Amino acid sequence: MDKLIPDPPFNTTTPNAEASRTEELLKDREAIKRALDYYLDPPPPYTEKPRRPSTMFMVAPGADTESLLAYAYESLASASVLVSDFANALIGPQRHTAMAIQQIIMVAELAVNRALDNVDPA
Repeated sequence: MDKLIPDPPFNTTTPNAEASRTEELLKDREAIKRALDYYLDPPPPYTEKPRRPSTMFMVAPGADTESLLAYAYESLASASVLVSDFANALIGPQRHTAMAIQQIIMVAELAVNRALDNVDPA
């Protein structure tokens, strides 16, 4: 009895298909190597030009320490009042979060106040 469908040939790949498959494997290996090098062997920091901060909002270089601390203290006091007023309008967990922020600000305010006392003991 004769078969209606012939057997497939033994070698279905052509030389072009093998070459393209080899190229794909090489590209995949290169991509894998780049990814592993990036995550496991990162380049050392500061290989490029060091970052320069913006000078748009710059504190005057000649400002004395006492003036800077006084300004920081006043800013922290203002932030504490703002957060306190904001916390009074909240309820539940949001209020607790705002009050925690106010407490952090108050601790920073105390630290700046102590630094002011160290700079100019009265």
